[in-house]
Amino acid sequence: MENLDDLILKLYEVQAIKFGTFKLKSGITSPIYFDLRVIVSHPLLMNQVSNLLFECAQNAGVKFNTVCGVPYTALPLATIICSKHELPMLIRRKEAKDYGTKRLVEGAINPGDTCLIIEDVVTSGSSVLETAEVLQKQGLKVTDAIVLMDREQGGSVRLAKEGICLHAVVSLSKLLDVLHAAGQIEADMVHSVRTFIQENSTLTPPGQNGSPTVKKPRTELSYGARADLAETPPVAARLLRLMEEKRSNLCVSADVTASAELLQLAEALGPLICVLKTHVDILQDFSPSVTDALGQLALKHRFLIFEDRKFADIGNTVKQQYEGGQYRISSWSHIINAHAVPGPGVVKGLSAVGRPLDRGCLLIAQMSSVGSLATGDYTESVVRMAEEYSDFVFGFICGGKISSKPQFVHMTPGVQMHPGGDDLGQQYSTPCEVIGRKGSDVIIVGRGILAASDRLKAAEDYRKAGWEAYLNRLSSPCE
Repeated sequence: MENLDDLILKLYEVQAIKFGTFKLKSGITSPIYFDLRVIVSHPLLMNQVSNLLFECAQNAGVKFNTVCGVPYTALPLATIICSKHELPMLIRRKEAKDYGTKRLVEGAINPGDTCLIIEDVVTSGSSVLETAEVLQKQGLKVTDAIVLMDREQGGSVRLAKEGICLHAVVSLSKLLDVLHAAGQIEADMVHSVRTFIQENSTLTPPGQNGSPTVKKPRTELSYGARADLAETPPVAARLLRLMEEKRSNLCVSADVTASAELLQLAEALGPLICVLKTHVDILQDFSPSVTDALGQLALKHRFLIFEDRKFADIGNTVKQQYEGGQYRISSWSHIINAHAVPGPGVVKGLSAVGRPLDRGCLLIAQMSSVGSLATGDYTESVVRMAEEYSDFVFGFICGGKISSKPQFVHMTPGVQMHPGGDDLGQQYSTPCEVIGRKGSDVIIVGRGILAASDRLKAAEDYRKAGWEAYLNRLSSPCE
């Protein structure tokens, strides 16, 4: 195999390996960070890495018919390997196209063939497993994966339990030894990284038989922990922290037609809620002073304002609707929502206005009305759109949890203490069902509070029911 020491030093030189203080995707702070995406700008290094990956597979005696790189960093590496050695290649998409074949795997698929997975860095092995699952659903076999860098945090053990053998070009231990010997890092940094890796392994301590077991992943994060994740958008982090601090996952739907009543609701219920949802276009006496006063109440009682505008037009039109007109929604509403029917243009238009203001958008993935067409493939397409524009889209209007990514907030309308429906097709679910069983984050309550003889008491009852359902979910997360 080519000189590994030389490779490690080159990776360090181009800052593909960094030492310091870095907040990882998981939310924890690490003294080391791998940014192997930078190697695409260094052709000679790209070729060297690709050669080593292929040589690693040969030395291990791996048998395979085709190759697939984990998106996205490993894709160019797999491309070079396949081009140089004339090997068939498959491309796994992170999301299916909404046109054409709508395939998740591109290329000539021959069920029964064995596919070799190429990856850049492995920590827990989850990215390799995700790719393997997609390939296996196409009838392909996955027995081996080749990785440039193994962080030695338990990924190989986890993969082995799933029948996948991991072969690494470089281990983290080797990397530390080489950089220390070359004088690039001090002994205290080596110790710091080794301690971090040991304390943050995905393996539990050895059992009585001396063999390690894979640590069971936590399936539920608190609102506060999700707010601290690096990838959580600002408005989502703000909302999640408010929910944690106020012990409330209640959004009141203030569907009233008089400005005085809207402000009265905000003043009275503000301390109990995390979000106030408005429909300013049904106010019979709207004026800019109303939204000014509403903004002051939001600051006073620490809640966010959600204008339920349901934007659903081309990008240029929604941009003007959001920014201008008599309502000037972007100037006062922290949250808006949109239908995905027009395609990504609706998000791009809204984002151009809202993102610089640290606003956020919810995509309408499901609705609580009978006969809604927002189901199945449509909902899946909405989730993919949210993932593509996650710098502005921070969650969904939906009936329950539809994405496992913790930075996405799920808000569910049609909540009442007793399930049922009305004469116009609205369907109701209880707070316990929505938060506990369906895994949503925020309950949106309208008539259950507005129609009550004592709105303040009703709001407190819903706040308490929603929060207790959340606490029960934390203590007994779904498997």
